[in-house]
Amino acid sequence: MDQTFTAAQYDALLRADFAGFAHRAFCELNPRAAFAMNWHVEAMAAKLAAVREGRVGRLIINVPPRYLKSHVASVAFPAWCLGHDPSLQMLCVSYAQDLADKLARDCRRIMMSEWYQRLFPGTRLSSQRQAVPEFETTALGCRLATSVGGVLTGRGADMIIIDDPLKPEEALSQAQRQAANEWFDHTLYSRLNDKRNGAIVLIMHRLHEDDLAGHVQAQELWEVVCYPAIAEEDEIHLIEAYLETRLVTRRRGEALHPDREPLDMLEQIRRTIGEYNFAGQYQQAPAPQGGGMVKAAWFKSYMPTSGRRSSTRSCRAGTPRTRPPSSVISAYAPAGASRARTFTCYMCCAGAWNTPN
Repeated sequence: MDQTFTAAQYDALLRADFAGFAHRAFCELNPRAAFAMNWHVEAMAAKLAAVREGRVGRLIINVPPRYLKSHVASVAFPAWCLGHDPSLQMLCVSYAQDLADKLARDCRRIMMSEWYQRLFPGTRLSSQRQAVPEFETTALGCRLATSVGGVLTGRGADMIIIDDPLKPEEALSQAQRQAANEWFDHTLYSRLNDKRNGAIVLIMHRLHEDDLAGHVQAQELWEVVCYPAIAEEDEIHLIEAYLETRLVTRRRGEALHPDREPLDMLEQIRRTIGEYNFAGQYQQAPAPQGGGMVKAAWFKSYMPTSGRRSSTRSCRAGTPRTRPPSSVISAYAPAGASRARTFTCYMCCAGAWNTPN
């Protein structure tokens, strides 16, 4: 706690500032771990606070794995919201019930802590219903935890939070993706008590072009906040926090949280999980496995002795115009074209070179 605050002032700050509350909740759940605050945590917290205030009704946050998204959105946020409004009904969804229950236990632990009850004296858990999948307050508010595909007949919510609706291995299955998307369309979406003023938050790392984040954006307007692990272009983020409103800039090639995962570590992750998985989960830019405009199936392999000859040959090099940082890759590909309109790529290489090289 900052020494310039009295205990009463600090409590007032935690009630008003969700980023500070999420920090305090992390310390409650992880007493031996250091909390590494970063601007993206403040930005997520500010957007979620805007949801509680009614300024945002549909919010998507795309962020890489292990960047505190579940703690902020599924654990701390429901506790903070119920502290301000103990009659609020919240529905929290994850891809599996055991994960949904774990997040619910963490949220319940925060709400039962001494410091939380001091912050929010009007919010108390009901002794009649304190089960992990669903616990109620004495004001009949609740936090209901379920998994994708769960039965919700007769249940409603003022706010729905969806945290990772698919496992990475499920995203490769069209049947699994379709099942999750249809469950959202036909079951979950209709559970809002107030369709006009109710809020839905979807927080996940991208897995496929047709994952739930891609699916819902084709249906209605969502506010989308995207944080790639490595910036692919210069970024400017407006953070409207409780204490201040400020702009954060990130240059192309910079890591999202360099104190935790610097560029060399991210490149090691890229090599380990592969370019396809890294593009979706870490860069939030999923690509179709078969290729986008250029299809992988178009390319065949030939032996050098196959007799294929090209009437013209050319070389193409894609390079930056200025000296690149180490993360900017240039490509070099000599190719040939035959009179029969077939094209042969003789080799392809990539590296971090500047233009004269």
